[in-house]
Amino acid sequence: MSTKRTAHIISHTHWDREWYLPYEKHHVRLVKLVDTLLDKMDQDANYRSFFLDGQTIILEDYLQVRPEQKDRLTKLIQDGRILIGPWYILQDAFLTSGEANVRNMQIGHQDAKAYGDVSKIGYFPDTFGLVGQTPQLMQQSGITNALFGRGVKPTGFNNTVSDGDFESSFSELVWEGPDGSQVLGILFANWYSNGNEIPADKEEAKAYWERKLADAEKYASTGELLFMNGCDHQPVQLDLPEAIQTASELFPDTTFVHSNFNDYLAAVQRSGKQELSTVKGELRSQRTDGWSTLVNTASARVYLKQMNQLGQSMLEKVAEPLAAFAHVLKVGEKYPHHLFTYAWKTLMQNHPHDSICGCSVDEVHREMVTRFDKSRHVAEAIIDDSKQAIADAINTFGFTVTGEGALPVVVFNTSGWERSGVVSIEMDALRLYFRDGYTLEEASALAKAADLTGRVLVDASSQSLPCTVEDLGLQFGYDLPDDKFRQPYMCRKVRLTFEADKVPALGLKTYAWVKKEAELVTSSLFTNERVMENAAIKIDIADNGSFTLTDKKNGRTYRDLGVYENVGDIGNEYMFRQPDGETSLTTSALQAQIRVLQDTAFQASVEIVHEWSIPASGDDMLDVEQRDLVYYPHRKAQRSTRMIPMRIRTVVSLSRSGQGVEIESSFNNQAKDHRLRMLFPTDLTAQTHHVDSMFEVVKRDNTPASEWENPSNTQHQQAFVDVSETGTGLVVANLGLNEYEVLRDGRNTIAVTLLRAVGELGDWGLFPTPEAQCLGEHTVRLAIFPHNGDGAQYEAYTAAYQFQIPWTLAQTGIHDGQIGLTYAPLQWEGEGLAFSSMKLNEASEDVLLRWYNMRSQHAEVKVSTQLPQQNFYKSTILEIQGERLAVEADGALTLPVGPCEIVTIGIQR
Repeated sequence: MSTKRTAHIISHTHWDREWYLPYEKHHVRLVKLVDTLLDKMDQDANYRSFFLDGQTIILEDYLQVRPEQKDRLTKLIQDGRILIGPWYILQDAFLTSGEANVRNMQIGHQDAKAYGDVSKIGYFPDTFGLVGQTPQLMQQSGITNALFGRGVKPTGFNNTVSDGDFESSFSELVWEGPDGSQVLGILFANWYSNGNEIPADKEEAKAYWERKLADAEKYASTGELLFMNGCDHQPVQLDLPEAIQTASELFPDTTFVHSNFNDYLAAVQRSGKQELSTVKGELRSQRTDGWSTLVNTASARVYLKQMNQLGQSMLEKVAEPLAAFAHVLKVGEKYPHHLFTYAWKTLMQNHPHDSICGCSVDEVHREMVTRFDKSRHVAEAIIDDSKQAIADAINTFGFTVTGEGALPVVVFNTSGWERSGVVSIEMDALRLYFRDGYTLEEASALAKAADLTGRVLVDASSQSLPCTVEDLGLQFGYDLPDDKFRQPYMCRKVRLTFEADKVPALGLKTYAWVKKEAELVTSSLFTNERVMENAAIKIDIADNGSFTLTDKKNGRTYRDLGVYENVGDIGNEYMFRQPDGETSLTTSALQAQIRVLQDTAFQASVEIVHEWSIPASGDDMLDVEQRDLVYYPHRKAQRSTRMIPMRIRTVVSLSRSGQGVEIESSFNNQAKDHRLRMLFPTDLTAQTHHVDSMFEVVKRDNTPASEWENPSNTQHQQAFVDVSETGTGLVVANLGLNEYEVLRDGRNTIAVTLLRAVGELGDWGLFPTPEAQCLGEHTVRLAIFPHNGDGAQYEAYTAAYQFQIPWTLAQTGIHDGQIGLTYAPLQWEGEGLAFSSMKLNEASEDVLLRWYNMRSQHAEVKVSTQLPQQNFYKSTILEIQGERLAVEADGALTLPVGPCEIVTIGIQR
């Protein structure tokens, strides 16, 4: 009898390392699960296959406790019965950087290969939406599929609608990225637990399979039906072979097989009978009612997002390029691959969706803070070693003719573009080591008596520059040499602040603080105490603390910028819910205290203080509704009538060379159940806007789809959001503020969430999370960059990307060296391209450079280097050596870059 359909039963467990329980409590359960799995597989050959959730960290977690089981586990992997990889962890897509996702794939492959084959499955079972570049990332990883649970709404064969951008007629679809890359998409239309706990009892099995087969066929395009035998932290179903035998006897027209993803995907591709829908770009559940998109995890526990932004930037945008820089100069220690792997793994342990999204119990997020610190401390150690090795390789003898007692300072620009900006360094004006015979009293007295007068800052051409000097007094310090015991000292510390001008991309520029007679011309960026102005923009502060920005390049004025908005939030860590009928509070009618904070030739800053009162919390009904598990869209709670003070201190700064204005906002939150945002009305005519996402500047609609019912249309961002019309636009950049909304208020206002305070986890039960109220001190940073469109927006995007990256400075001495006072090891150019990373490949020690095309049109990148190299080659995100690329007569490489392409170039040395 010929069969009409095949039921592919894939055993798995979706393993959230931490969520509604702290990590170690889930960890204990994981050890029990894998113990059981190994015993079952060893004892029963009919239990054929198990998918280990696509993340190799499960192996680390298990073997940390059960190292003696490694051989058993390895054998089952090598026999193809346990499938592992391709990721290190199952990350959130929108809250982790592009490079973090690349490292995740690289380390997942590296770790999986140590055990056996890497499972080439694009696995995203519970990711809270997917970025548009996923198909390209999969293809570059040798993966031709993506299996996911969220983002697309299928219609089903019997209710097929015309193809739309974000709809699929079936659970199988073609997913296309902005560059044209395509993968076979498999939507878990009935979730990744639709084959969970299959009955072995005949009567129960008959009812179970009649329902389950019908549910799968409702969406499937072929007779190859997928049943996921597992769920969150699901134990192994030990009687699955018996349950499959029962099903086979009950439904002879169906072949039931204990399958795996490789066999299932091959069967789908062989059996494709229907024309599949092509879904393009981001999968964010745009064609839903908007209530269950989980987008507001972007603003849950904002402090985690800020720590993540800093941690990612320190690793990928500072430590990696500096260590690569030091390596190619052959100075300092070897490129520390082992330390980078450890730091990335520690950081990525915070990247699963229930972790970085801030939607777990409080114990989970306390542990995350420690991991963020640990990863950052490793990055800082690598940075300190690398920058000092490079600084000590600079020939600084030229400063000896400029003045006496020169103290050189090196400014590193680890962004991919030339950069100017205000920098600051704490440096030693005098250092006295105890090893030289000084007592503490003698060293302190000499350091205190040091003469700091008569010094100026000079550049490589001996030009004197404006600089502020803050005497920090006596400080104790120590060195930790590689070849001797620690070396303590006393020093006289100063802080120098100045504007570094045109520091080359991925390079350095050296200055010196010297004794020299010089008369600096003083100037100010203030035209009055409320107005700051440079060559590009003008800022005018209003009585209520908002400001007007005038773009002097095109005359466009943006008004009422920087107003604060506060509303109640009776939702949870997953979703925002404003109380019905509530009127937003704003600072637009609140008188602010305003004063000049800094007035130098290179920077102007204004301090704005709001003394505000907001409701203390939700009302008593909120607690009742939480305990009764009332679904958050149906809640009727309001805000308390009790008001408490909220003091907000805002610093607005403009630098002499700045193309935008920077904003720092500090406040002590003592209120609960509310959301705080900053508003930037654009008054631009636009139906769409652009936003930074993973390896993409994506275009999104200002107005949601017709199916959308949620009054809120908040969305994810990474570095910035841009609202533009022909000839003008406004970019609002942020540091770790991943939620924004373009308001439908007639002004196309960009609203950026600064804080969201809630008291429960949400989802499937009551899990109180008092620490998600985020009580205490907070500081957030933003920047605004106006532009005139027509290509200038990419310059604004560059400024927004550079805003993400801390400057790096180092003090060095007077010495000979192999490089000049201004230096960069390589140069590149490419209109519309964003630079992403510079690092070394562990296997080859080749330098790897990565860019992505921000535009949907062809471009090219031209790369030249002062370094001796054997050849250039084009690679992928897995950074495997490819075919040699031809270079021009001058040794430079010009490479075409496709629309929205992610391009990686290797330099073999």
